[in-house]
Amino acid sequence: MGLVKLLRNAEVFSPEPVGKKDILIVGNQIAVVESDIVVNVPDLEVIDASGLIAVPGFIDTHVHFLGGGGEGGFSTRTAELDPRDCIVNGVTTLVGCLGTDGVTRSLDSLYAKAKALEEFGLTTFIYTGSYRVPPVTFTGSIQRDIVLIDKVIGVGEIAISDHRSSQPTYEEILRIVADARVGGMLSGKPGIVNFHVGAGRKGIEYLFKIVEETEIPITHLYPTHMSRSKRLFEEGLRFCELGGMVDVTALQPFEREEDFSPVDALIMAYENGLIGAVTISSDGQGSLPVFDDMGNMVGFKVGSVGALLHTVKLAVEKGLPIWQVLKTVTINSAKVLKLKRKGKIEKGYDADIILMEDFHVKWVISRGKPLMVEGNVVEPFRVM
Repeated sequence: MGLVKLLRNAEVFSPEPVGKKDILIVGNQIAVVESDIVVNVPDLEVIDASGLIAVPGFIDTHVHFLGGGGEGGFSTRTAELDPRDCIVNGVTTLVGCLGTDGVTRSLDSLYAKAKALEEFGLTTFIYTGSYRVPPVTFTGSIQRDIVLIDKVIGVGEIAISDHRSSQPTYEEILRIVADARVGGMLSGKPGIVNFHVGAGRKGIEYLFKIVEETEIPITHLYPTHMSRSKRLFEEGLRFCELGGMVDVTALQPFEREEDFSPVDALIMAYENGLIGAVTISSDGQGSLPVFDDMGNMVGFKVGSVGALLHTVKLAVEKGLPIWQVLKTVTINSAKVLKLKRKGKIEKGYDADIILMEDFHVKWVISRGKPLMVEGNVVEPFRVM
């Protein structure tokens, strides 16, 4: 395919609904979004999007590129991320992290995997650190990692309120956040700390304390797994009211909706006027372990990045406006990550576009390159 592409007659959600429009892509950017675009250039590729909706490529802020798990021994480690899983589910931008295991999985390998996914046409970033405090780093310093390593945008996932955490003190958490902030300031990156929030009774108590007692902006605190319970999500909404943003872990296609599900969390956020402060991430390739009362792992399943699309679909079926739900996987995520050219279908933004029919992905364009064409993944993800 050529460098100039014209998507005709798509029903565009930017994520806000803008109606039936044409979208002109030049190189890796969106050049024009208007009705009945007329353009005369050599090698123009026209894509008929009639009957399809166009939405921004999904942004997944929490993915285990290298796999996760291991809480039940070596045989419970999960597999690496396959880029095809991202493409067929419309995920074009993603952030990789280590989890419980910062021993047999390394930041070096995480960086290499991020680079590999980028070569397949996706946009990738990573967090330095893992569950453990003090965090594992590339350079021995959180600040140096964020400033000097291109892919590193923050720290994560640091575990709090969880039996698998290193039981960090408030002072240890505060120092991590302070270092991330300054690293972000020096590098022009978000400098966020992605917190794995477990089922412990303290919830996000430390994060509220940081907001109340220090000068550090709340925007550097980014807790995930916040739909673990209604009580925890209510804490999350209070956090959002203070100006923060929280992340909900998507419902996997194989999971049943529990007493309080990620979709329930989205409904609560919408009804409270706070859906603009909520993101959804997949925890893709992470293990979803089941523990008994003594903390022994008795089983697990593996998360998929497809959970984003699945959860969006369920939320719309429950009655939420599609454009409000789409915010949680597009522009809200771009805001947290300070990605100024991601998350919208608008002039000057990266050409990350999904064309869908009834939530079935038909086309995926990432940075102007088609990665899926008429329901078929482009092999081997090269420019056509």
